[in-house]
Amino acid sequence: MIVVNAVVKMSKEDIQALHNAISAMEVASRAEAGCDDYTFSVELNDPNTLRITEKWHTVEALQEHFATAHMAEFQQVMGTYPPVSMDVKIFETQEIQLF
Repeated sequence: MIVVNAVVKMSKEDIQALHNAISAMEVASRAEAGCDDYTFSVELNDPNTLRITEKWHTVEALQEHFATAHMAEFQQVMGTYPPVSMDVKIFETQEIQLF
């Protein structure tokens, strides 16, 4: 499993302005082959921090995601509201069952 964990710093006003684009990106990405999860969230204690959590079956599925039309459209909209900072980490993981 490939896990993407991104932390995006931007104003809460910009996050709100991106609401429709974020919603559309979640829906389109979750419909992709190889996507198990694609979720944006705002930190409760810091409304200027947007988190993105993704789960992909393979690196190839993630690479195909980067080449989609909806990714290009989302990046274009994000360019209108550039983040203060962005930290993206990609991990290859194995799920474990504790319970």
